[in-house]
Amino acid sequence: MKIKLFSILSAILCLTSCESCCDNDLTQFVNPKIGSGGHGHVFVGANVPFGMVQLGPTSIPQSWDWCSGYHESDSTVIGFSHTHLQGTGIGDLFDITVMPTVGDIQLGRGTVEDILSGQGSYADRSQEISVPGYYSVPLLRYGVKAEMTATERVGFHRYTFPKSDQSSLVFDLQNGGCWDKSMETGIEIVDDQTIKGYRFSKGWANNQKIFFYARFSKAFDSEELVETELPTGKCVVYGKFNFKTAENEQVLLKVALSPVSTEGAQANMEAELDGWDFDLTVSAAKEKWNQALGRICIETSDPKQKTIFYTAMYHSQIHPALFCDVNQDYRGADDRIYNGEGKDTYTIFSLWDTYRAEMPLLCIMQPERMESMIHTLLSIHEQQGKLPVWHLMGCETDCMVGNPGVIATADALVKGFCKEDREKAFDALKTSSLLPDRGQDLRMKYGFIPSDQFMESVAYDMEYAIADAAVANVAELIGNVEDTRYFRERSHSYRNYFDKGSLFFRGKKTNGEFTMPFNPYASSHRSDDYCEGNAWQYSWLMPHDFEHLTEMLGGTQVVEERLDSLFNTRSDIEGANASPDVSGLIGQYAHGNEPSHHIIYFYTMAGLPWKSADRVREVLNTMYTNTEQGLPGNEDEGQMSAWYILSSLGFYQVEPASTHFWFGSPSIKKADLKVSGGTFRIITENNSEKNRYIQSIQLNGEDYTLPYLDYNDIVAGGELVIRMGAEKTKWF
Repeated sequence: MKIKLFSILSAILCLTSCESCCDNDLTQFVNPKIGSGGHGHVFVGANVPFGMVQLGPTSIPQSWDWCSGYHESDSTVIGFSHTHLQGTGIGDLFDITVMPTVGDIQLGRGTVEDILSGQGSYADRSQEISVPGYYSVPLLRYGVKAEMTATERVGFHRYTFPKSDQSSLVFDLQNGGCWDKSMETGIEIVDDQTIKGYRFSKGWANNQKIFFYARFSKAFDSEELVETELPTGKCVVYGKFNFKTAENEQVLLKVALSPVSTEGAQANMEAELDGWDFDLTVSAAKEKWNQALGRICIETSDPKQKTIFYTAMYHSQIHPALFCDVNQDYRGADDRIYNGEGKDTYTIFSLWDTYRAEMPLLCIMQPERMESMIHTLLSIHEQQGKLPVWHLMGCETDCMVGNPGVIATADALVKGFCKEDREKAFDALKTSSLLPDRGQDLRMKYGFIPSDQFMESVAYDMEYAIADAAVANVAELIGNVEDTRYFRERSHSYRNYFDKGSLFFRGKKTNGEFTMPFNPYASSHRSDDYCEGNAWQYSWLMPHDFEHLTEMLGGTQVVEERLDSLFNTRSDIEGANASPDVSGLIGQYAHGNEPSHHIIYFYTMAGLPWKSADRVREVLNTMYTNTEQGLPGNEDEGQMSAWYILSSLGFYQVEPASTHFWFGSPSIKKADLKVSGGTFRIITENNSEKNRYIQSIQLNGEDYTLPYLDYNDIVAGGELVIRMGAEKTKWF
C-alpha cells in the first residue's frame, strides 16, 4: 500500500509541476540541420510530427549523401518537394516538386556545373531559416524568397517575387529520388486558381502512387503543360503557371496530398487548411511540435546537450508518416483502397533500424500512435501475406536482413498493445516467421543459413534468430507452450556460426566448414557472411541470448575481455568494397550503424555497469554534436536519435520483445516523461562528468536493486531517483 500511495502522490505532484519542467517553447532548442552534413542524411524542411507531408528543398545531386534531397555541402535547389525520407541509406520520394521561377528558363534538373541548364537556383544558405514547422531560404537566381510550412497532409508555400511579367510556379512531376522514375503523371486544370494531378513512380518503392490537389492565392495568367514519353505513354510531367508580380508581391500556394485520389487530396485540404493565413499555420505547426517535444521535458546545465536532446526528439518524430486521408482511407500493400476503421495508417517503416530503440521509445512517448502503427503492420500482413520488412509508401521493399517487422510487432504485444487483436497478431508473427523465403527455407533445412548458398548468411540468420526469440516471448505470454518451445529453440540458430578457435562468429558452408579466408576487420557492403559490418560487430548480435553467449565464450571474465578488445582494437575497416555505413568507430564498435547499438549495455548485463557508463558517456559526448556533422552515421528514420534519448535518460532496451531497459549512465539532471499513467520523473543526484557511475536507485521511494528498469514501471508513472558518484560500483 505504501508503494501504491507514493506512486499516486508522486504522479499528482509531477502532473501539477510538469509545466515548470518544460520551457514554453521547446522548438527553440531544435537544430534541424544537425546531421545534414556527413552521412546523417536528415530531412531539412517544414513538417508536423508524423505528417504525410515533408516539404523542403531538393537539390540537383542524386548521390548517396543526398538521400534526403539536402546536404550542407551543396546549395542547389531544383524545387521544393512534398515528400522526403529522413536519414536513410537509399534515395526515393521527392514527389510533387514546386519551383518558383522568373524569366525564360529551361525546365529540367540541370547540372551542378551549369545551373542555367535547368530550372534550378543556388540558395543563399546564409539567410536560411530552418525550425520545426517552418523553412525559408532566398533563391539567388530568381530573387525570390521561398517560405513553407505544413499541416499533416498539406504543404503551404509563400513566395515573395520581384517585379516581373514572367513570374511562374513550376510543378515538376519528372524528378524524384535517385532510384525513383516517373511511370505515369498528370496535371488537370480545374480553374485559373486550382489544379490537380498525380504521380505514379517506380524506385525503391516499386509501385508508388501519390495524388495532389493545389490552389493558388491568385489566378495565373497562362499555363504551359509539358509532355514527355513515359513507360505508360505520353504524360504531362511539367506544369508552368505564369503570373505578373509587383515588387515584393507574395503568391501563396496550398498543395494537399493523398495516397488514394485527387478527391481525397481535396478533402484533406478542406479539412486541414481551408484558409490562407500562412503565419497562423506556422504557429499551429510550432504548437504541434511543442506538444510532441514536450513528451519528455528535461533539465540540464549544458545548453548544447539540450539542443542535441530536443533535436533528437524532433528527428525521432518525423517518421513513420501518415498514409491515410482525413476519412482514414488509404492504399493498401496490395494496391487496393481500404479504410482504417477508426485508426490512422502509417508508412515509412525502417524496421531493421528502428526495432532496436525508435519503436520501443514510441511505445513510451507516443502510445496512441503506436497502437495505430501496429494496426498498420497487421494490415500489411493481411494484404501482402507477411509482416513488413522495410515498407515505403504502401510498397514492400524487402530491404535489409531478417524479420524486423516481426520483432517490432512482438515488442509492442509484449508491452500490452493490441490486446483485443493479440491472437490475430500472433498468427501474423507465426506465419511471417515460417515463410520459406529470404533464406528461411535454408535455415529450416540445415538449421542455419549456409554462406555458399545465400548472401549475407550470418546477418540474415542472426536477425531471424532475434525475431524467433521475440515470437517465443509472445507465445509464452499467451500460454502457447508448443510455439514457445519451437521458436525459442530456433532462436539459437546463430550458435552454429561460433568458432571456438577465434571466438568470432563466422560464415559456415553447407558442409560445416567455416568460410575462408577470414579477416574479422574485413567488411563488404554485401558479402557472403555479413551485412554492413564485419565479424567484430556481428559477434555480439545476439541480444536475446546473452546468458548463453557468456557460456559459449567461457564465462564473464572472457566476455569482459572480448568486449574490451572490441572497443580497444584498431579502427581499421578493411576491404575493397567496405560499407560506408560502418562508421562512428570506437575500436571496432560501430555506433554509426544499428547492429552495434546494444553492445555497450552488455557490460551491465555482465555485472560491470561502470564500463557501460564509461562507454555510454563517450558516445554521448563525442558522437552527437550541435553541428551539421553531429550524427555518427545515417539517422535511419529516428533510430540514431532514439539511442541518444534513451541513453541520456539512463537506460536502453537490449532484448527485443522485452520490458527490460538496462541501466547505463544518465546524463541529464531531471526528466519528466509524459506517459499513459501520468508522469514518470527521473531525478539524478550528484551527476557530473566525473560522477558518471550509478551508486544507488530508488523507485517510488523504495530501494531498487535490479540492473534494469521495467517498461510497466515507466508507463505507470512515478519517480526514479538515481544517485551518482565517482566510485565504480554495482548497486544490483
